[in-house]
Amino acid sequence: MDIWDKKKRSDVMAKIRSKDTKPEWIVRRYLYSRGYRYRKNVKGLPGTPDIVLRKYGIVIFIHGCFWHGHEVDGHIPHSNVDFWRKKIERNKQRDEHNKEALKKMGWKVMTVWECQLKSAVREKTLLEVEYWINHSYLERF
Repeated sequence: MDIWDKKKRSDVMAKIRSKDTKPEWIVRRYLYSRGYRYRKNVKGLPGTPDIVLRKYGIVIFIHGCFWHGHEVDGHIPHSNVDFWRKKIERNKQRDEHNKEALKKMGWKVMTVWECQLKSAVREKTLLEVEYWINHSYLERF
């Protein structure tokens, strides 16, 4: 049972941003401080990746666990279950389609989940992102 009525719940959900979220800020700030330069929210690419490192041929998606149906951390709300299950499943299918399209275009695709940026594991995740960027760059040459 939801604690708010439908109107209030709708207003709350509508205020959730799709870009410039805290997880995105964390990753972008780290990459910039380490000398990586990037473009953000590039509309010309499938799925509008959150971070595009053109020099390295890499795009990074930073996904919220709820909205993108993360198997580890995502959950379905107890109210309006059918709606949310269908919505999250469509989001997952769209994400896969966009990743495949990017790979066909020659991009390497990385996904960072919101739960991977919690303070307990943040440093490890950011180091893995940097390692993956460098490893991919060296593979190209």
